[in-house]
Amino acid sequence: MKLKRYLLVVKPGIIFGNLVATIGGYFLAAQGQFNLALFTATVIGLSLIVASGCAFNNYIDRDIDSRMERTKNRVTVTGVISVAQTLSHACVLGIAGFVTLAVWTNWVAVAFAAFGFVIYVGVYSLYMKRHSVYGTLVGSLSGAVPPVVGYCAVAGQFDTGALILLVMFSLWQMPHSYAIAIFRYKDYEAANIPVLPVVHGIHHAKSHIVGYIIAFAFAAVMLSFSGYVGFGYLAVAVATSVWWLHMAIKGYRKNNDDVAWARQVFFASIFIITALSVAMAVDSHIGPVAVASI
Repeated sequence: MKLKRYLLVVKPGIIFGNLVATIGGYFLAAQGQFNLALFTATVIGLSLIVASGCAFNNYIDRDIDSRMERTKNRVTVTGVISVAQTLSHACVLGIAGFVTLAVWTNWVAVAFAAFGFVIYVGVYSLYMKRHSVYGTLVGSLSGAVPPVVGYCAVAGQFDTGALILLVMFSLWQMPHSYAIAIFRYKDYEAANIPVLPVVHGIHHAKSHIVGYIIAFAFAAVMLSFSGYVGFGYLAVAVATSVWWLHMAIKGYRKNNDDVAWARQVFFASIFIITALSVAMAVDSHIGPVAVASI
């Protein structure tokens, strides 16, 4: 039980989701090459940093978590793990993660990991989430960092491929997050968190979801048009994006069950980003920018 509380405070589900994206970015840049030491260090280092960020987030959010049905039983709210234990755990994980990346990868990967960490903990969790409807947009930048770190760990530079990943995963975060805010509307309202559906209404949020899915689709196919992946990835990107968009448009139907619809959009988003991460890993081509030797 003592070990379990340290695991629960770092949100294992989020770590796993980011791990899949990191691996996709790594293999996209690797272009068929594989360095076990670099791969292992990248995956472990970034996972530790993500875990640290989640622990800090749980510490920061413990007051608002107590007002939300979904989070009221988190270990930081119930007192299963103390504030001191949470902070020390978060610090140890973060230091271990950054040291791992610094020793085994390169300064570009470390810099982007630091960028994502500061945005998530310092900008989003401490301020934007509680004070601005744009908190979701700011937070999306940190959510897009894992595949970029995986890519840059191999490439050693921030090039067109890394930029596409950053834009693509940032855009994906928006409909994914707005869908959560819709089916968890009462939680966000009770905690007074200014997410778009609460501030401007669910109908307004639906329009944003559709718009961001369209933008995401264009960003996703740019990996193919820029020469980084092949037609297999392109087929997956087009098919899943059209399916997701069709699902989102269904939200405008008369007498639509917004909660059930939002859950469908949310679960579809997880399937789609996982499918694209796998597709970019197995269907990568030599891109227009040479990949640094590993």
